[in-house]
Amino acid sequence: MTNSLNNKNEAWSGRFAEPVSELVQRYTASVGFDQRLAEVDIQGSLAHAEMLCHVGLLSTEDFQAIEKGMATILEDIRSGRFEWSVALEDVHLNIEKRLTDLVGDAGKRLHTARSRNDQVATDIRLWLRAEIDVIRLELKALRLALVSQAEAHADTIMPGFTHLQVAQPISFGHHMLAYEAMFARDDERLADARRRVNRLPLGAAALAGTSYPIDRERVAKTLGFEALCENSLDAVSDRDFAIEFTAACALIMTHISRLSEELILWMTSRYGFIKLPDRFCTGSSIMPQKKNPDVPELARGKTGRVNGHLVALLTLMKGQPLAYNKDNQEDKEPLFDTVDTVRDTLKAFADMVAGIEPQVDAMRAAVLEGYATATDLADYLVKKGLPFRDAHEAVALAVRQAVEKGCSLENLSLAELQSFHPLIEDDIYMVLRPEGALEARDHVGGTAPNQVRLQAAKLKKLLSA
Repeated sequence: MTNSLNNKNEAWSGRFAEPVSELVQRYTASVGFDQRLAEVDIQGSLAHAEMLCHVGLLSTEDFQAIEKGMATILEDIRSGRFEWSVALEDVHLNIEKRLTDLVGDAGKRLHTARSRNDQVATDIRLWLRAEIDVIRLELKALRLALVSQAEAHADTIMPGFTHLQVAQPISFGHHMLAYEAMFARDDERLADARRRVNRLPLGAAALAGTSYPIDRERVAKTLGFEALCENSLDAVSDRDFAIEFTAACALIMTHISRLSEELILWMTSRYGFIKLPDRFCTGSSIMPQKKNPDVPELARGKTGRVNGHLVALLTLMKGQPLAYNKDNQEDKEPLFDTVDTVRDTLKAFADMVAGIEPQVDAMRAAVLEGYATATDLADYLVKKGLPFRDAHEAVALAVRQAVEKGCSLENLSLAELQSFHPLIEDDIYMVLRPEGALEARDHVGGTAPNQVRLQAAKLKKLLSA
């Protein structure tokens, strides 16, 4: 009966007395989504074949045939001519079958001293390593856009908020650099995660290593891995690196979502702080006046998508015994979609942030409406010797009177201000102006325009290197 099996998988079907059903083929196949690993699969296979040849497990003739066959397969894949088969389950067996068709027995010898378990673990690491490098470049572009905005708007006054209430004057440039700081940490996390991604599992075989005299260090050097996975059981079953990467991406998207929320608020008529380029907005099918910030809104939504992928990967791994289990096939789609979502989001945001147009007058007016320099008035009194709690009380009374009169603190007369404390003199008006409040915070990390420009210049130099 074995000889007449339909849909026979020559990689393993000799053990079975009946063919896999079509439903099970569809249910267990990954070739529909793991095709994107094809180029790194070929890259890993060629490094493995070169090592087999070097240690005498593969003839030079067979190695050359494999190289030639893989070149043909790679060209077919890139051109879209390659025919993928669900019956062959995954990217690895599809490529191996095609290689064997092209070069005969040499293709069958390629799988010596390896398993699909260490093969797929190697492929994912090769692929993810390259994607991390691309994402870091997209992060750099976004950070540069934020730095450019900071440089251009170091003097642009806006209200800083706590509890969504006007708190103190800051500069728009300072606000942009706060997000740059978030994305800088994201870049650090990706760089750190990349070190743990960049370890070679190949050579672990199915789970226990191999009895062949392989040279794992040679393969690692060929593929640019900086270390080996030292334990064969862990090498084939570990997906910590994928979880760690997705966690870093969830934080990236969380920062994107926080920025999105502010852009959405700032663009409303109630705030009117910014304008976004039309290419990042849409209109309404019924309301002709609408300009909706669709890109920030969608990015805010996609944050939940990436957070979900992180939870999915954590849940995938939490109950798995050693070593490899078929569950791990479910690691790819969340990982792939995380990469696609983060890359596209960062690319869009770098362009969008560069096009933000701050509305200077609206921002300054909001500062004046919120009594944002009240703390500066308290600090003024403290510098003249008044205890802070007493200064706080005096200023609270001044704010109450300004509220009752419907004016800003700087519009109160000197006599009115002095009624709250005699230490107040006519130099107070420089303190109460938003510009004065900004200038006063001239220290590292402060919102003074001078500090914003210094920090922007430092970051621009760093990111342009």
